[in-house]
Amino acid sequence: MLTGCSIALCLAALSGCDMSGADSPPPEPGVIEATTQGPAGAPPGSCWGRTVSPAVIQTVTEQVQVQPAQISTTGEIQALPIYRTETRQQIVTPRKDNWFETLCADQLTPQFIETFQRALEARGAYAGEISGNFDTATRKAMRAYQISTGGPDSPILAMSTARGLGLIAVDPTTLE
Repeated sequence: MLTGCSIALCLAALSGCDMSGADSPPPEPGVIEATTQGPAGAPPGSCWGRTVSPAVIQTVTEQVQVQPAQISTTGEIQALPIYRTETRQQIVTPRKDNWFETLCADQLTPQFIETFQRALEARGAYAGEISGNFDTATRKAMRAYQISTGGPDSPILAMSTARGLGLIAVDPTTLE
């Protein structure tokens, strides 16, 4: 007799299956943390983050004629046309990957993170401890600040946000 274990879980354990998180696929590169696998044409050695705009799908219902009206040689309608209702899904806007440049992991040193926390604190966006750790409080403040300044809604620090805070030098060739 089995105790403390459901039959399904015990069978999974015996077969070597991992039932935890079976429904969740691994995260895609760039969504949760920065990746060097950026968009096509990205400069070598650069790091990227990504947000995904989901597809917009609408349901379309329309009447489709199956059989035309039967009309006699004198022009009289012998039988009305026959229609059927068809319902289908239609993609209005396809899914889109929105890539943005970010700092690479080796740039996120404790000293950089302390400076980042101070910059957020100076703008009233962070009230936590200046620790040099990219902890939950720092990430939450970064995300809120980043969104409020028009940056991506992402848990990854965008290069544009770091530049806007004065933490990364602005490339003078990009200025107009």
